[in-house]
Amino acid sequence: MADAARRTQDLYRHLGADEVQAEHIQKPQLSYARDVAGRFFRNRVAVVSVVVLALLVAMALIGPLMTPYDYRTTDVASVSRQMAEGGRKALGPSGEHWFGVDTLGRDLWARIWMGTRYSLLIGFSAALVQALIGVLVGCVSGYCGGMVDVIIMRAVDVLDAIPYLIYVIIIMMVFGSGILPIMMALTLTGWLSMARLVRGQILNLKNEDYILAARGLDTGPVGIMAKHLIPNCMGIIIVSLSMAIPGAIFSEAFLSFLGIGLAAPLTSLGQLISTGIREMRNYPYQLIIPSAVISLLMLSLQLIGDALRDAVDPKLRR
Repeated sequence: MADAARRTQDLYRHLGADEVQAEHIQKPQLSYARDVAGRFFRNRVAVVSVVVLALLVAMALIGPLMTPYDYRTTDVASVSRQMAEGGRKALGPSGEHWFGVDTLGRDLWARIWMGTRYSLLIGFSAALVQALIGVLVGCVSGYCGGMVDVIIMRAVDVLDAIPYLIYVIIIMMVFGSGILPIMMALTLTGWLSMARLVRGQILNLKNEDYILAARGLDTGPVGIMAKHLIPNCMGIIIVSLSMAIPGAIFSEAFLSFLGIGLAAPLTSLGQLISTGIREMRNYPYQLIIPSAVISLLMLSLQLIGDALRDAVDPKLRR
């Protein structure tokens, strides 16, 4: 019996413990931002979408500089010569005009990338302004509550009940066509969904212990909203913003397609598609090329927003 106990003790020797090593954290510490970035870039679809979006943005910046033709200039001599040599089909893509020319003789390479530039400028700017207004309104409404919340939310409901095309037509009639009027039209009602989302988050957070502790330390409402509430809503704000950008780009393209967007000599992808539809039978490339560009742009932004939503919320991990 004693021999068996001794053999058991030999098998299970007490190795001891290094207290310093036991307290050491083996896994490197990650901040929330690095954790989100790591999950985002592990998504291969998201990485490909970021590369495609970066290429489109780069081409929007340098594409018009790669050709000697201005997007507003009509190349009458070249178009007349090509039509005399090869007929109507000679207006298509060639070594001189890489994407061909439109019916007025303007270089489509320069027009498409300049249109992409304007579409991106309007989409990103309008989405950022929408997010700023929506965050401020939603935060004030959710934190103050009471009659302030009732008044703000009823105003939001009234604005949301009116079709935004009415706002667009009124703004275009008053201010004319251009980049700023379109941004005003997109921003006027685009912030409503962001305000509702932020208000819901604030209602869930404003009674948390750290908010009560901040109140106990005599932190004012502005300080609480700026230092505690808005930072804890950044996840949903970033995701909503990433979804608002393609929505704003599509809205601008839709307005330009209807003929109430940018006016000549400015151009956008929606305006180019509208022109291409009218010439689809004779010059299909005028419709196919801008449609392909805006499709790639919208798809990459949507996939980035979807991957960002999964990365921000750990519960959506796959």
